[in-house]
Amino acid sequence: MPRLPEAQIRALMRAEHGDPFAVLGPHQDEDGLCVRALLPGARSVAVVQASSGWLLAELERQGASDVFAALVPAAEARLGYLLQVDWGTHSSQLEDPYRFPQVLGATDVWLLAEGTHLRPFERLGAHLAEINGVRGVAFAVWAPNARRVSVVGDFNQWDGRRHMMRLRRECGVWEIFAPHVAAGDGYEYEILSVRGDVLRKSDPYGFAARLRPETASVVQPLPPPVPMPEGRRQANGRAAPISIYEVHLGSWRRKNGNAWLSYRELADTLVPYARDLGFTHLELLPVSEHPFDGSWGYQPIGLYAPTSRFGTPADFRAFVEAAHAAGLGVILDWVPAHFPTDPHGLGNFDGSALYEYADPREGFHRDWNTLIFNYARTEVRNYLVGNALYWLERYGIDALRVDAVASMLYRDYSRAAGDWLPNVQGGRENLEAIDFLRRMNRVVGVERHGAATIAEESTSFAGVTRPPDDGGLGFHYKWNMGWMNDTLAYVGLDPVYRPHHHQQMTFGLMYAHSENFVLPLSHDEVVHGKGSMLGRMPGDEWQKFAGLRNLYGYLWAYPGKKLLFMGGEFAQYAEWNHDHGLDWHLLEQHALHQGMHRLVRDLNTVYRHFPALHELDCEPQGFEWIVHDDKAHSVFAFVRKASDGRFVLVVCNFTPVVRHGYRLGVPAEGAYREIINTDSAIYGGSGVGNGVVPTQALAWQGRTHSLVLTLPPLATLMWVLA
Repeated sequence: MPRLPEAQIRALMRAEHGDPFAVLGPHQDEDGLCVRALLPGARSVAVVQASSGWLLAELERQGASDVFAALVPAAEARLGYLLQVDWGTHSSQLEDPYRFPQVLGATDVWLLAEGTHLRPFERLGAHLAEINGVRGVAFAVWAPNARRVSVVGDFNQWDGRRHMMRLRRECGVWEIFAPHVAAGDGYEYEILSVRGDVLRKSDPYGFAARLRPETASVVQPLPPPVPMPEGRRQANGRAAPISIYEVHLGSWRRKNGNAWLSYRELADTLVPYARDLGFTHLELLPVSEHPFDGSWGYQPIGLYAPTSRFGTPADFRAFVEAAHAAGLGVILDWVPAHFPTDPHGLGNFDGSALYEYADPREGFHRDWNTLIFNYARTEVRNYLVGNALYWLERYGIDALRVDAVASMLYRDYSRAAGDWLPNVQGGRENLEAIDFLRRMNRVVGVERHGAATIAEESTSFAGVTRPPDDGGLGFHYKWNMGWMNDTLAYVGLDPVYRPHHHQQMTFGLMYAHSENFVLPLSHDEVVHGKGSMLGRMPGDEWQKFAGLRNLYGYLWAYPGKKLLFMGGEFAQYAEWNHDHGLDWHLLEQHALHQGMHRLVRDLNTVYRHFPALHELDCEPQGFEWIVHDDKAHSVFAFVRKASDGRFVLVVCNFTPVVRHGYRLGVPAEGAYREIINTDSAIYGGSGVGNGVVPTQALAWQGRTHSLVLTLPPLATLMWVLA
């Protein structure tokens, strides 16, 4: 039996060997079948037949190393063998990880190399497996520029010499089947870079992770696929009522001295709460694992792992199932724009700029001190597209709200002149990111028909919600940031100044149907010193509450899907603080907050019940102005229409003055019944209203019939034909 050269033994002992499978495990040579094992700390090692336990050979220590080797009977060994190890204090029988075949098949290798594997999470990462009748975990990680990669964890004393991996050079993936490893075991990858640095990295495809400050990934079963019922497809459609309750799971409600609620506790509390308020969807700020609480999840490291803050992956899946059982869709905030620089994350993954652009003018985001994904690499695009499918298919998520799309689209986003690189055509657009977004949306549309994608895109980039084949990005919806900014600026003014800013409320209708819009009053509007929604309203307390009720009535009447961040539904006074729960005592103790809460429930009820308020949200024929130029009174009136011609009449008075005898032209003759009056006493208003009002045969504003109305102060009213 030839002895290994000293250089190879030293490389093994230092965990510097780039091809351990070439020397460890069973190898046929001219003298017979040689078995070699590297077992640091072992006193002696023997090979025994797996089924019978018969001794096949005592392995000899190679010099002063912990490498052991001997010739063994080939026929018996090939039936399966175990390593009998004496550790001095105890003995154990181990499977030899170097006797097992390759983990990845030829097709997998080819698709991974090409960057076209639709579900790379089915092959990369840590997968419970059984090979040749032995149970364990198949590990695979992309690190093409590494000199050596080992999987380390609870099962091998975090020793990088014990499970050094095999490189599949065709695709740059390192792999190994590790017997004895089981669900719940923590692990990371130890990587020797080309510069000789030893890096410790979490698994980019880890399905679970330990709670910070720990950084290990956790072996978990790949969740089984979740079918998408037809009802859920329809609930995401353009004609459907979509009213979204946006939530940060860590601060919606706290318990027991400010502790988090678990996913299962949230299923028992948050889900029925949102259902009872009439929302159609829950949107969760990112649940992907992240190291820093203060990022709210927007700086993720474990893109495939639901955060362990609130429980296990099974617990999170139970939460989603509870939402679906209650008739609620679940939207996840998804962050493919950037990632943090924490040393256990994706940055400098194998000692090179692998997931990020190498040049900081492309790859470093100065606003957030984060790294930007290199969308030019097929493997990186594949990683992200696969992640989108993973959440939709394996957890049954209904939609992904894609964060910071504008930062992806432009190479000069938030950069000074000379601090960015133009694209190959000399322009400012990030062509690779645009290609990625189109591919992601195309794949989602084909592979998960009925799921939706929503862009947080703050510029006027054309065609965000146009299909990719028609030159668009392919999103189903886009946040209407222009509407949000103009509307909040207007309602934040003292009413005396509003006539001078009237166009801020009318301008949005110039582009309201250029995209499929969501109208967001989101978490971004109640942080960083902006105050709460209630705090934005001018005037005394009564006017503040009236102004906020007016804003909500206008939001629910305006064309576009609805989004409200938690706490806004009962008019929280304080700005959102992610370290504490909402101020629930306000809702429990104060009538004005209870009135706001009831209004939001009623607005959702009316919005869902009347197709005119949602069916043609994204179609220009679903909206018609009646009054858009009454600057003197800050009054707006319009009609929302359904496809069958039914309509809802809407009037908004943005002054604290009651308008008596206000004549309004209407689309049809008949008696009009109030279905919403945000000034109603049941909401905490003054109780000024109209009840049922018959039309008069007096032409007005280009219409043959008109109504004479009393407009309550700071109020939105909705009418239908009685």
